[in-house]
Amino acid sequence: MQRTALIMAGGSGERFWPLSRRTKPKQLLKLVSPDKTMLDEAIERISPLVAPENVFIITSEALQVIMRENLTMLPPENIIAEPMKRNTAPCIALSAAYIAERYAHLPVQEISMAVLTADHFIENAERFRTSVDAALRHAETTGDIVTFGVQPVRPATGYGYIEIAKGQTASDVQAIPVESFHEKPSLQTAEEFLRQGRFFWNSGMFFWRLDTIVSGLEHHLPEVGWKIKEMRSVLAEETRTASIGAPSGTLEIFKAMPDISIDYGLMERAHHVAVVRGDFGWDDVGSWDALERVYAPDEAGNINVGGSLLMDSKNCIVMNNVGEETLSVAAIGIENLVIVATADGILVCPKDRVQDVRKVVTALREQSGEKFV
Repeated sequence: MQRTALIMAGGSGERFWPLSRRTKPKQLLKLVSPDKTMLDEAIERISPLVAPENVFIITSEALQVIMRENLTMLPPENIIAEPMKRNTAPCIALSAAYIAERYAHLPVQEISMAVLTADHFIENAERFRTSVDAALRHAETTGDIVTFGVQPVRPATGYGYIEIAKGQTASDVQAIPVESFHEKPSLQTAEEFLRQGRFFWNSGMFFWRLDTIVSGLEHHLPEVGWKIKEMRSVLAEETRTASIGAPSGTLEIFKAMPDISIDYGLMERAHHVAVVRGDFGWDDVGSWDALERVYAPDEAGNINVGGSLLMDSKNCIVMNNVGEETLSVAAIGIENLVIVATADGILVCPKDRVQDVRKVVTALREQSGEKFV
């Protein structure tokens, strides 16, 4: 079996403004490590299990060249650009077509894929790889679609949930059938999910054989699935060439596909879906408040990254990205705030409003164009 890994890395990370920008989004930031970007960490985590020459990145045309310059451990042709933003189902369809053509000498049922993301925090890389191996082995031997379910530790309303049947127990080494998927719930529903104990956060990571994803999309989402053969026909000469931009001929095909997620388009409709418990310390790192779950707070509950002076302040997140040698950041008597300072932007907001940071990006774009976004 030929194992491959696809890392989705096309997001804009607007909720991490002012640190995240259009040409340097979240996955290219050193958010959870002082010396590695989140994408570097994602590649490093999977490489002992899937060799670098079999690891693929799919991103935007705007980021492709930047990534090729920085990710020298990967063949440049393995960094694929989408012709336009079209959600995760078309993204995965293009990737499946690309990988099928790269390994065209193999039957599609002899190629497996781990679909990962570039912006997750994983605490225990070794346990992560053990879980990936278990998920891939199950997918390879059964033809099931497999996903990771993360044991909830709080009633989160920002994640989808995976439900397993009563009497079953999800294991990090054994895949079990999924009963159903649930969209992001209300707080009351999330609290009930947490109480019942058989609901898991949907991690957004998937594992399948190539023939499984192709046939699954053809059956459940034909307006995407039947485009895979069409994309393969225009990709044949490009999968071993580091061409700039999206593969030629894919733009019109992409335009014809709906803007739809793989969760809604396939996972919620498919049969033979299994879950492996992701018991390796996981966080989505979706907005500034996630740093509370990644960094250890001081005795006052503050997260202080980059060296700022906090007096009589508690439960704050403060990041001085310029560095204390160049810029002094000081705060007195504040609580439950997020403060982020960069060379050309400063954010101050309550912690419970971090989801609104993307509204700031929209307003700045309308006010000043692309200058500060």
